[in-house]
Amino acid sequence: MREARFDEQGSVIRWTEAPGDGPATVFVHGLGASSTVYHAHIAARPEFAGRRILFVDLPGHGISDRPTGFGYTLEDHADALAAALDTAGVHGAVIAGHSMGGSVAIVLAHRRPDLVGRLVVTEGNLDPFPAPTAGSSGIASYTEEEFVHGDGFARVLERVGPAWAATMRLTDPLALHRTATHLRQGTEPVMREMFQQARIDRIYLQGELSGELPGSDSLKTAGVDVVTVPGAGHNIMFDNPDAFTYAVTGTGSRNG
Repeated sequence: MREARFDEQGSVIRWTEAPGDGPATVFVHGLGASSTVYHAHIAARPEFAGRRILFVDLPGHGISDRPTGFGYTLEDHADALAAALDTAGVHGAVIAGHSMGGSVAIVLAHRRPDLVGRLVVTEGNLDPFPAPTAGSSGIASYTEEEFVHGDGFARVLERVGPAWAATMRLTDPLALHRTATHLRQGTEPVMREMFQQARIDRIYLQGELSGELPGSDSLKTAGVDVVTVPGAGHNIMFDNPDAFTYAVTGTGSRNG
């Protein structure tokens, strides 16, 4: 396990990694998740043999610290991720971000383009104020006091189902609420604009079962490779690991 300091109080972001050659592949998890849980089975595939791989847990999640004075904005998360990559000596990496992690990866590429050589975003949030769901909007519907000290966290755990609740329980409630709130509010410029303007190889993965991706034509016009993954919902790495692996490595089967 490795770590890097990300704030003035000495809080650290932690990650595990597998050694290898060439540009590193960095997996970044979604809201209330953990990188190894969602991506270890992918990294074990033969397509990743010999590649350096990092599984990073963002602040407040998994094995990383959860400071109460931290803002947990997408920019804060991106800066913490940058601290991890700087400490690890990573640059020009393949950053594979899922859901909220995809949004953080977009912000990272915008703020620190030297760290990102290729960007794979899996159903990442591109626009502010999405339709209400049990995810970020559902969490942000509570006040911080209601969610952290009332019954908001428990109610959300009941709604999201056992699979997501298994990792959400490992997330600090304060970090979860602040992250969800800022994810819903978005960034300035917005994530979609940063994604479209990036001057690197970009892929956006949309699960077929999740429906049509709004604004996909504008993404394609900007040079983003928008891929609809057959038979997959939001968790494409579980639903169609072949297609997910192809998107990250460029080898194997594109559609699974």
